[in-house]
Amino acid sequence: MSWQVDDFEHSLTDVAASTIVAYRRDVQAFVAWATRAQLGGPPEVTRLLLRRYMAYLATRNYARRTVARKAAALRRYFDWLRRQGVIDADPSVRLSVPSGPARLPRVLGPVEIDALLDHPAAKVADDPLAVRLRDDAVLELLYGSGLRVAELCGLGRGDIDLARRVVTVWGKGSKQRQVPISPPAASAVQAWITSGRAAMVVADTPPDALFVNRRGLRLGPRDVRRLLDRRAPSPTHPHALRHSFATHLLDGGADLRVVQELLGHASLQTTQVYTHVSKEHLRAVFETTHPRA
Repeated sequence: MSWQVDDFEHSLTDVAASTIVAYRRDVQAFVAWATRAQLGGPPEVTRLLLRRYMAYLATRNYARRTVARKAAALRRYFDWLRRQGVIDADPSVRLSVPSGPARLPRVLGPVEIDALLDHPAAKVADDPLAVRLRDDAVLELLYGSGLRVAELCGLGRGDIDLARRVVTVWGKGSKQRQVPISPPAASAVQAWITSGRAAMVVADTPPDALFVNRRGLRLGPRDVRRLLDRRAPSPTHPHALRHSFATHLLDGGADLRVVQELLGHASLQTTQVYTHVSKEHLRAVFETTHPRA
């Protein structure tokens, strides 16, 4: 019997593209393992077999967070098979693995933000003007509006309203939200559109793409990582700018639910990690400034 992985992938219409890729890869890895165990199809999978697979993954030195994601993919897959009538009962019900350790996101300090946005490395001065204008706009949006890298790369020219200083974003699960643009970000985007973008457009450039790379193609996450490597004074992941955006808002007194809306989180629990970061900041300030700390 077919494992129907392609059909399962097509059913994933409510998750991000990156999640679809990860879930397909996770299910395919399980199918390959099950095939080596001479299973003929989904009806032969039992709860005991899935637990053995989880144990097998543990021996492969995967991070616990990775194993947890693989378990989530299998739960989604077997629930879909049950709803399609391929199997009578879902063997993945209550399948669980230890969740990964809570990791606080890295947050850039004011000095790092200033160096990244206002005083880039000297080597950046050799870049063409158009590239520098684009990079300014990209970094200002990532930090000033807290966008995910995929959201920024997917922006069209019509998604930016500079008059109202608002950007329309398509987030995870194709959910749309509007996020304010900071004055520096608005100025940087305006400079890119009027003085930089035309110099990087080629015949194959998608007409609606707001940001393009040096080949004239739509800017991708790897392009953003490379430009950040050139601009940052120390190794920094693009997502650190989003973490910094949220944490600095909370440190400034912003309401947690407002930050949730700005980030596009479906659950308030996801946003609450930033309160822990802020508490760590408060503790650090206390310990370095209070005479009795």
